Amino acid sequence: QVQLVESGGGLVQPGGSLRLSCAASRSIFSASTMGWYRQAPGKQRELVASITSVGSANYVDSVKGRFTISRDNAKNTVFLQMNSLKPEDTAVYYCNARVSAITSYWGQGTQVTVSS
Repeated sequence: QVQLVESGGGLVQPGGSLRLSCAASRSIFSASTMGWYRQAPGKQRELVASITSVGSANYVDSVKGRFTISRDNAKNTVFLQMNSLKPEDTAVYYCNARVSAITSYWGQGTQVTVSS
């Protein structure tokens, strides 16, 4: 059974940092492009960052220079380091594993709230 388990969300003040983790089933991790999406209330889910199986990363413009995606293939885990957080980063963050053009898996989501 494929599982993605996220952790690391929480409440942080503006300017603060959080590190999200997503542990994936070994069977899918090595071949997957891993991504972090987020969905704020009343908004569509958006891709925040992604990283290929060979480590090539991409970011949405709004987080460039503040967020860093990385993966530890030995631990089947992908991370999202979020620095200089802003209130507009508040959302539920979801981990995604895309194993092919038509097949992907989702985690349950973790809440990130940026507020003073």
